[in-house]
Amino acid sequence: MKLSSIIPAPELRYFTLLLVTGLYTPGRGEITSLDAGNIDDILNNAGVALVNFYADWCRFSQMLHPIFEEASNIVREEYPDATQVVFARVDCDQHSDIAQRYRISKYPTLKLFRNGMMMKREYRGQRSVTAIADFIRQQKVDPIKEIENLEEISTVDRSRRTIIGYFEKRDSANYRTYEKVANILRDDCVFLAAFGDVSKPERFSGDNIIYKPMGENAPDMVYMGSLTNFDLSYAWTQDKCVPLVREITFENGEELTEEGIPFLILFHQKDDTDSLEKFQQEVARQLISEKGSINFLHADCDKFRHPLLHIQKTPADCPVIAIDSFRHMYVFPEFSDLAVPGKLRQFVLDLHSGKLHREFHHGPDPTDSTPGQEENREMASSPPESSFQKLAPSETRYTILRDRDEL
Repeated sequence: MKLSSIIPAPELRYFTLLLVTGLYTPGRGEITSLDAGNIDDILNNAGVALVNFYADWCRFSQMLHPIFEEASNIVREEYPDATQVVFARVDCDQHSDIAQRYRISKYPTLKLFRNGMMMKREYRGQRSVTAIADFIRQQKVDPIKEIENLEEISTVDRSRRTIIGYFEKRDSANYRTYEKVANILRDDCVFLAAFGDVSKPERFSGDNIIYKPMGENAPDMVYMGSLTNFDLSYAWTQDKCVPLVREITFENGEELTEEGIPFLILFHQKDDTDSLEKFQQEVARQLISEKGSINFLHADCDKFRHPLLHIQKTPADCPVIAIDSFRHMYVFPEFSDLAVPGKLRQFVLDLHSGKLHREFHHGPDPTDSTPGQEENREMASSPPESSFQKLAPSETRYTILRDRDEL
């Protein structure tokens, strides 16, 4: 494989020059090496930390070292305070306990931390000095927009989830907690804040936080917990900002696939919000206990034509519900069956029990057979192979650990 297919030309020339001149050695640059003795202290005291989980034998890790270090040097000039931004690395061969703690499954993996908390979304962008430095600059942008006039609330974009905080003053424990939560969930919600006289009409009994759901007629929700309790505030905000049913796109497909749990997907036309709403309601009603064992997703029929074709469907057939187990795809009988109590839940339970797989290969289970079906049980069939597995991390960018026999 050519280096030019992995590293942009400017960084490739830089990397080659370092190798030829013998100037590159791991450890140059302002990179903090993490181990079991210092990792918690360093990450907990860093506003933003980008950590490179690597292995010396991995060629992709070797290529990233000089790029990561140069990006660190550039960022350090812009943010000289060592606690504002930290660039760090973990040698996963030397510190396998740390790699297991953060579920590292490929090298190199660049994970983002805020005040010690690992962010769900890792860095998956271009491996260039410019791209990595720009990524950190974006993370340092204040995610909270200040409201100058309460009339601005009427113009809030109701197609997005919005959190609004009303505070007497910016320099307060209440606002610092709000700011910390906003930084962590900046990709999931819009965060607004008003202070002083502007916020006074909304502060009937002190500082408060409200959530404006999507939809013009959706009522506001008020946070009732302690404004200085980070855990409570974060849990409440995360519940509001991160939907139970998430949209899968080509941009987040790799991230969702790497979570390693099957997909229950509604394929629907982009403007078909009614089907999406019905699906969301039934997932919440029937499957809330399955959260964590399967990902609830929805996808644009037109953008994801290929997976539909994989299950012998087209956008004209939408809405369509299917499961992708990362081995096979299984189609829910009819979208109208959503209205049948427990039908969607049983579909998911049949995946976990192996029933869906058995029935595709060997026909209906004997206990489910009806007269006349027995003679067809020997007619084996094969379910379509997984389509979304193709969105998993690519071997042209990573060394995938499961491919190594010793792991």
